[in-house]
Amino acid sequence: MKTMNNVSTIHVLDEATVNQIAAGEVVERPASVIKELVENAIDAGAHSIRIDIASSAEGIVSVRISDDGCGMSPADALIAFTRHATSKMTRIDDLNQIRTLGFRGEALASIAAVSRVTLITRLRGTGVSGMKVVVEGGKLLQTGEIGAPEGTSVLVEDLFFNTPARKKFQKSKNTEIAHIHAILEGICLAHPEISFRLYSNRSEQLVTDRTTHLLDTIARIYGSDIVKELIPINLVLPFMKISGYLSRPSLARKDTSRMMIAINHRYVSSKVITAAIKEGYGTLLSKDLFPFAFLSLVIDTRLVDVNVHPAKKQVRLSREKEIAKAISETVNSALLGHDLIPDIVTPSQLHLGESSEDTVTVSDLQYDFTTPAPSGISEAIHSDTATTDRQLRQTELSTGTVPLDSKLPSMEVIGQFGGIYILATTDTGELVLIDQHAVHERILYEQVIARTAGDHRSQEMIVPFILHRTLQEAAILRDLLPALAREGFILEEFGKDTFLVRAIPVVLGKLEDTSIIDEMIHDLISEEPVRSVNTRERITRIIACRGAIKAGTVCTREQCQRLINQIRYTKNPFTCPHGRPTMLRFSRADLDTMFKRS
Repeated sequence: MKTMNNVSTIHVLDEATVNQIAAGEVVERPASVIKELVENAIDAGAHSIRIDIASSAEGIVSVRISDDGCGMSPADALIAFTRHATSKMTRIDDLNQIRTLGFRGEALASIAAVSRVTLITRLRGTGVSGMKVVVEGGKLLQTGEIGAPEGTSVLVEDLFFNTPARKKFQKSKNTEIAHIHAILEGICLAHPEISFRLYSNRSEQLVTDRTTHLLDTIARIYGSDIVKELIPINLVLPFMKISGYLSRPSLARKDTSRMMIAINHRYVSSKVITAAIKEGYGTLLSKDLFPFAFLSLVIDTRLVDVNVHPAKKQVRLSREKEIAKAISETVNSALLGHDLIPDIVTPSQLHLGESSEDTVTVSDLQYDFTTPAPSGISEAIHSDTATTDRQLRQTELSTGTVPLDSKLPSMEVIGQFGGIYILATTDTGELVLIDQHAVHERILYEQVIARTAGDHRSQEMIVPFILHRTLQEAAILRDLLPALAREGFILEEFGKDTFLVRAIPVVLGKLEDTSIIDEMIHDLISEEPVRSVNTRERITRIIACRGAIKAGTVCTREQCQRLINQIRYTKNPFTCPHGRPTMLRFSRADLDTMFKRS
């Protein structure tokens, strides 16, 4: 090591800096504070926990967590703000058998290092008075006796007031509240035996009752309709017990946000367990769909390492392959032991709504699709091709004439392969393979952009559709309302977790289901969004993707021809909005070479 004048370049950081660094590992955002304090309340034996959030337009102002747990003595209340002070372990061997949610002794010290904390606590079952402790930026400001109920209340204000860099990177109020909802949903499901109450600016947001039945808590959070689609799961092994509920294959999502896992009553994230559950479904679910799962795993504590992450988000499992195999086999057995034929769903459950008859208004023109087709020879049409017809009519409304500078030659359809690819030939004898979904997605994408730039209009619902979402999704959706409105979705709040869909983009025609909104919410909740793509662009891409003809859709030759005619009007016919190629071209010489004829 190089030194100057025998002066070392290494020095020991001061305590305040050390505490702020430690706080950065544990406290990422307001949701982190609530997680740590709620877990402390659970460890304290609380039967009831209340969370109060106060917020302004700028963000979350304060959070308070109150519980009826065992409370603390005055001496313990003071030492609790010291780093690595804990009542949950005494020696290193205790790390091998952690039975509590907290154990590091860092939560209060870390939170107090970057905020102003007021702790009020009173020991249960004694005549001792309550104790009040106020700490700001790691410094003790006030202590004293106070009248208080048994249990503990912790008020956290001015979070990150002394770490402006971290405060600057906090998201909008609704995004931060959505993170809080996500954390609390997992904790509520891991502890149905505890009553939880969440309030935002004194408005009730989430309520669960103490119960011995997990289904009651699931119904409280996600609605009673989901409960009807769940299957119980139970298994007892020498080293593990699995219990909870799985969804029938008919109830699935394109993300894992409804796969809630608790290990030893700790809500965790585990890719291994998520993958094992998905594997248990086998071919019952397509590769891009994931089930609802609410599972509680009780595993020998010697096989679980919860000391992987400072915030205890992930766990490491010994005998990982054995545990994963057991979960997968249990899931498979539970599913195959039940009738999995989906119930018929009424149109009112599937659709956002209907426009008047089949009439769509665009600018000052009205296009009526109810006129009977001309008489003569026609091909048999089933429901899928009828839906495809509606989709193609929508994208034909803005085509006009083929531009002189069209980048594609005229093509004639030969046929369709696998419900995915269209085979066509050009005037010069080339063979073209066309991805029907990618092509229609590109057409829709450019039309959505054109309508947004011009005088595009929404199509108003005759009867507004009621859209129910979880509290987490509702918080995100509030931030998206202006961007959605620019693209033609007109939504209004209709309660704490409900919205009225009053209009949808004209370019979508009759929307068959509400999954497009699910896709938008999931994409924008994503922890790592693509930085180069703004919210508006992401919504536009999703509208195009969800509104386009799907891969696997059987199309008539006439429909295939209409589709490849439409792609000639686009500015960039060569890729879909995500960059995948729309078509591949083979010359006669290319084919001769492949078949070794040259």
